[in-house]
Amino acid sequence: MIWARLKSYFETSLAGLTQPTRSDWIFALRTVSAGLIALLVAYALKLDHPQWAMMTVFIVAQPVAGMVLAKGFYRLLGTLAGGLAAIAITSVFGTNPWLLVTALSVWIGLCTLVSSLLRNPEAYGAALAGYTAMIIGLPAFGQPHVIVDLAVARCAEIVLGIVCAGLTSRLILPKLAADAIISRLKRSILDLATYAGGAFSGGDPATLAGLHRKLIADAQTLAEMRTYARLEAPSFATRAHPVRRTIGQLLSALSAARALHSHAAPKNAALIPVRSELQSLVSELAATPEALDDTSSWVTRLDAIAGKARQMPDASTDQGDDRVGTITRLTIAADFAEAFQQVLRGLDALRAPPTGPGRGNRQPPALVVHRDYPGASRNAIRAAVATLAVAAFWLTTKWSDAAGTVILVAVVSSLFAARPDPVQVSWGFFKGTLLALPFAFLVGQVALPALPGFGWFTLFVVPILIPTALGMANPRTVGVATAFAINFLAFLSPHQAMTYAPGPFFAGSASVLVGILLAIGVFIVVLPADPWLAANRIVRAMREDLARLCLHDRVPRRSAFESLAYDRINQLMPLLQNAGRKGDAILSGGVAAVTIGLEILRLRAAQQNPGIPSETALSITNFLRGLARELLFRAPGDPQTATVAVARQYAASLNERSGSADTLQIAASLRIIAAAIEDFPDFFTKDRS
Repeated sequence: MIWARLKSYFETSLAGLTQPTRSDWIFALRTVSAGLIALLVAYALKLDHPQWAMMTVFIVAQPVAGMVLAKGFYRLLGTLAGGLAAIAITSVFGTNPWLLVTALSVWIGLCTLVSSLLRNPEAYGAALAGYTAMIIGLPAFGQPHVIVDLAVARCAEIVLGIVCAGLTSRLILPKLAADAIISRLKRSILDLATYAGGAFSGGDPATLAGLHRKLIADAQTLAEMRTYARLEAPSFATRAHPVRRTIGQLLSALSAARALHSHAAPKNAALIPVRSELQSLVSELAATPEALDDTSSWVTRLDAIAGKARQMPDASTDQGDDRVGTITRLTIAADFAEAFQQVLRGLDALRAPPTGPGRGNRQPPALVVHRDYPGASRNAIRAAVATLAVAAFWLTTKWSDAAGTVILVAVVSSLFAARPDPVQVSWGFFKGTLLALPFAFLVGQVALPALPGFGWFTLFVVPILIPTALGMANPRTVGVATAFAINFLAFLSPHQAMTYAPGPFFAGSASVLVGILLAIGVFIVVLPADPWLAANRIVRAMREDLARLCLHDRVPRRSAFESLAYDRINQLMPLLQNAGRKGDAILSGGVAAVTIGLEILRLRAAQQNPGIPSETALSITNFLRGLARELLFRAPGDPQTATVAVARQYAASLNERSGSADTLQIAASLRIIAAAIEDFPDFFTKDRS
């Protein structure tokens, strides 16, 4: 059995590597062509380091045109910021080597801090601003008069690479971000339908959990791709509102489907028809993907289901022993139907965006992201200290080749700092670099000195770079392949007149490899990343979010809370991917926290309802204060407070003394909050260990 599984795994992996798709081939040929064009233009312009133009093409290469433009745009901003910082720091501290390397190290730390708080491609630009200052400033040590020339040359080389990559990605068989957004949204809708169908019919929990994670990740990807599309085509700015709104509704529908799955419905006459109609609709939709070409019939059906669910069931109807539970589930079913309906309308808006100005008064929902300030501070300190320590070694020993080591330590410790497992990512970068070394030696030190010229260069390099670009198009090998491409060109250092110089070649290569290994050592030794600490910070932030919802006078939009909560869950996933059941419990608790937050918002809205008696509004306020205390102060091992019991008792009393729809909705929210806390008691305790 084990051998069969291993064989199947290796066959699948090999097929993914040896059977590239048509789009993979287009990406590879386009990237290599753009790199050769950039190098040829750099030769014609007689740039000092033409390899940087070609390297930039491979650095910013992405399968989607908008992603290339976004990464290139922020690379340009980062290079300009780093160049200006290098000029300023060298002008002020250039006469004192110790002050110079200290200032550069502090700058790298600040840029790493900003990078760790941002997301790609903005994060990449911030990290680049840090180590670009080192790349430009360190070679100017002892000759500050050349710093401006170095900065201008580096910017020119990078701009050339960005322009070549951007034009080819946009003009040669382009894969557009706008089209990719629509395609991914369609897949997300079908995945949501599949998830809901399983949730409404008691599907396999493991399968549903995997779909749930995928939908959260896809929602975050859609938010990122919106930026790519706007850079790809400024006209897409008018379509930003449908994208943002649709993402929020997608998350709302996912929350509702998950809540219905967590608490299965009792069999009663009021709930069965609504649940059956929803299950039938999502099952049909999941089975017929082409049905998304025309969403009008689905929207009409969802509207009818939502209207039926919103109707208060007649008291004479058989509802079993739990009237509040029935109202609760009907409300959630209506929420799901309405949110799903809005997702389908969002898809239509993307395919046929409005051309008139009539949307000025519609505010797009806020999509908020998680910021890990303690983790970012740790990354900044580590990058600055590591860079300064290696720079101090360089100054003390006066070993000239150690300058390259300093630069690589700065690059790796800053660029990979915010990854969940920086050691693993850096090790993949080292493997790609080491693999590039013999190829660069054979081409640059053996072949090209004997057969110079751009034609021979193309003949030798293209057979190496096309398989490399195919590896860059494969998610399994993108890290190693990208490191190989970048460092192959860096080691090769193509010039119009190539010479045989193995001494400098191996000295420079050794400094690069040692720099990467030192950076890996820094990740292991200096303030090492602890996934559990980072996960606990996110969990604590989610509890504090719920407490703020309970206590603050200003109530945020539902979309703002939901997007922030799901963004935090998305950040938890890579941290807990190897944590087994313990990690699954934390992720499930995070989703339960979203459910609690949505019900708190429903209670806050009920407080402001003039039809609610004043004593009921006061009871809601007291309950929310008690819930906030529970979330903020109960430590692991402490006995559970009376908050859950109070919620259930008060819900029962509301059911007994009032039959109004508003009062029953309040009782339903109290029941949902109590059930979620009971399901995941460890998640809602202070300072989990």
